[in-house]
Amino acid sequence: MNVSEKIVQLRARAHMTQAACAEELGVTRQAIQKWESGAVVPELENLIRLSRMFGVSLDELVGCGNRRNAEILYQQSKISPDYSQMNVWDSYAEDLRTEYRQAMEEGKDVETYRELFDSVAKMPSGLEKKEIADILFNMVMKAPMRADYTYNEPSDLEGIRLLRRGETPKLPLPDRAELEDRLLGAWLGRICGCLLGKPVETWKRAQLQPMLKASGNWPMHRYIRSSDVAEDQKNKCWADTVDCMPVDDDTNYTVLAGVLLDKYGRDFTPENVASVWMDYQPRRAYCTAERVAYTNFMRGYMPPNSAVYHNPYREWIGAQIRGDYYGYINPGDPETAADMAFRDASISHIKNGIYGEMFVSAMLAQAAVERDMEQVIRAGLAQIPAGSRLHEAVCAVIDGWKKGVSAEVCFIEIHKRFDENELHDWCHVISNAMVVTAALLYGEGDYGKTVCLAVHTGFDTDCNAATAGSVLGMMRGSAAIGPEWTGPVHGQLDTSIFGVGKVSVADMVRKTMTHLPKGLYAE
Repeated sequence: MNVSEKIVQLRARAHMTQAACAEELGVTRQAIQKWESGAVVPELENLIRLSRMFGVSLDELVGCGNRRNAEILYQQSKISPDYSQMNVWDSYAEDLRTEYRQAMEEGKDVETYRELFDSVAKMPSGLEKKEIADILFNMVMKAPMRADYTYNEPSDLEGIRLLRRGETPKLPLPDRAELEDRLLGAWLGRICGCLLGKPVETWKRAQLQPMLKASGNWPMHRYIRSSDVAEDQKNKCWADTVDCMPVDDDTNYTVLAGVLLDKYGRDFTPENVASVWMDYQPRRAYCTAERVAYTNFMRGYMPPNSAVYHNPYREWIGAQIRGDYYGYINPGDPETAADMAFRDASISHIKNGIYGEMFVSAMLAQAAVERDMEQVIRAGLAQIPAGSRLHEAVCAVIDGWKKGVSAEVCFIEIHKRFDENELHDWCHVISNAMVVTAALLYGEGDYGKTVCLAVHTGFDTDCNAATAGSVLGMMRGSAAIGPEWTGPVHGQLDTSIFGVGKVSVADMVRKTMTHLPKGLYAE
């Protein structure tokens, strides 16, 4: 006897009409008719109600001796996630439009699938959407490169090295005391730049620039104060409301790199980086590509697969903000800095996502010995493939600067190329590397001007000001960063790193010095 026949039998035995049965269960009479005709099998919740109403076991109602009924009950009782409640970073199916753009930009021949990606992206969250998205991911991975794609962008270190161009001069190291001061400048430059941009992260130019003008901070030349913004924005970490640098991923990663070096030394591996991530920070501390990579580690996908599997953010800015420490501990040696940056970046990024971290790390290493900002930037470029999109974009900024293009026009051109209202453009490594480069060149060696340029144009404000501030601080030392910038942080930096918490900047400089190459300075 199947489920429909059993319901008819039990209802007749109870002397109930279909209408009375429907009223008791809180369903329509038409639902009872469909169940009894066999057109529809009741959902598990209604099967449980029926069994209780008629005083029989669930097994007796569905006839678990019947294979078909048993299978129906099994399917209805399976536990599945509530996909609508998942963060977009945790569900590949929820950001398929980004996946399509990313695949196209890295040269994959997937244009014929555009409508398919768009259709699946519009589907409601659920198992069906996830399963189709998994198929799309496999299609992207298997897609060949387009014949007309002109960039050469490997994701392996040897491939990257083969495509480097340009020589970086080997310059003498500063003495130990001067290097320590430059490191203090780099740490403070990163921290204060991050604080400047942090409260307006995600603000677009249309919101940011009118506020700056209305508050007398245009051209931008100081921290934004809580009195500068509307009442509903006052609860953010404005410089006049903090007593130290608040927790931020842009500074967490710099401190975390020190933890990595303490634990594994200068020969750390990508797997070591993954281990430190899992051991020292909660999952919520990671965003976009880093969040995907972290989740992949937990599922057993290790580097370099962790950077690829279900990761539409694989060329976003995340790795570029993680490379400072490797530059700090390799003064005058951009190649080694870039090598360490590769080991870090390759756990979560590919291609230009990797190059961004190598570029910044190499710049910082050279900034410890170089006085010319253009040469610092070119030292960064010398460590990444000359045939890459990132290399081309940064060179375009340098070329415009050398030809006399104004800062205003330079930033306008960046905004023409990248739409900050599109999250992929706003958070991509190339758009933000261009902003950092422009800020460093047009800032003319002035710390305040440099970090303000990195913020008031929009895009990823805290990341870009932190990176630009770090490079300039390394090049010019702590004296370049005045008390108007360092005052609000009181020499303290808060983190979300387990066992670390709040640290002093001076202590972080001392730790950094312990990770320099052995024998760099005679003891």
